[in-house]
Amino acid sequence: MKTVPLGTTNRQVPNIIAGMMRIASLTDEQIRTLYATAREAGINFFDHADLYGFNHPGGGTHLCERRFGEALKLSSSEREQIILQTKSGIVDKPWHYDQSYEHIVGAAERSLKALGTDYIDVLLLHRPDALVEPEEVARAFDHLESSGKVRMFGVSNHTPRQIDLLKTAVKQPIVANQIQLSVTHSPIIAQGLSSNMAGQNDSITRDGGGIVDYMRINKITPQAWSPFQKGFQDGVFFDSPDYPKLNAELNRLAKKYEVTPSAIAVAWITRHPAGFQVLLGTTTPKRVVEAAAGSNIPLTRGEWYGLIQAAGHNVP
Repeated sequence: MKTVPLGTTNRQVPNIIAGMMRIASLTDEQIRTLYATAREAGINFFDHADLYGFNHPGGGTHLCERRFGEALKLSSSEREQIILQTKSGIVDKPWHYDQSYEHIVGAAERSLKALGTDYIDVLLLHRPDALVEPEEVARAFDHLESSGKVRMFGVSNHTPRQIDLLKTAVKQPIVANQIQLSVTHSPIIAQGLSSNMAGQNDSITRDGGGIVDYMRINKITPQAWSPFQKGFQDGVFFDSPDYPKLNAELNRLAKKYEVTPSAIAVAWITRHPAGFQVLLGTTTPKRVVEAAAGSNIPLTRGEWYGLIQAAGHNVP
């Protein structure tokens, strides 16, 4: 499996991440099988969030983290072999965002307990908080780092200016930014292709000024969530009647490279020189293996551009 550098650290990480957002309803054995399959495929990076499981019947926040910890009961030696990433900052009742010192530290400590671990490798701020005070975030990060509870920090769904605002006080490197990206939902890439083209929807800058270029300049690792979604919670594009050209091209390339269309969809993201990690959300082991095969497929420039065109984006 291909690896990419994690931010400005010297640590190399797989460009595929196993997402644990949907494991609340799985049995212990199913979670162990999912974990073992990911490891066998070369994935040692597992993504969580304190929010995951909040809407599960009888569940609540930290539920998926707790199910992961209970099912695996990782030994200290195996724990050192993997990377656990979690997120905090979304509060479900009532729905709001909270990046105060108290919430960040409290959520991290609850995540540690739920996961059954002494430390979190990477902690991300899940969504931008309009009421954020960078000094509060900095104080929380300093405490979590100095106490050994969190080793690295990042953000999710943040714009360049929101990251710059945090950096006015936060001294730790922002190692990652987890953002939505698929070949169909790709404004963060497509807007650069159609820059300054009047009348083109893709020419509209939506992220505060080129988030992908910003991350490349500042050595922040981009993590792509919902890599198969048509849009925001619109369902997957595979076999969708909305994307006949895209599916025809995915199937053609899948046959050429002897993989599945999901691997080609992953390869479209990993081909980008920004060094994306692709976050898989499936709980089906077979699909993890199929998608992970896209880690290092060498799509040509023509194939890459052909896919974004087939997805309906403007390539002038």
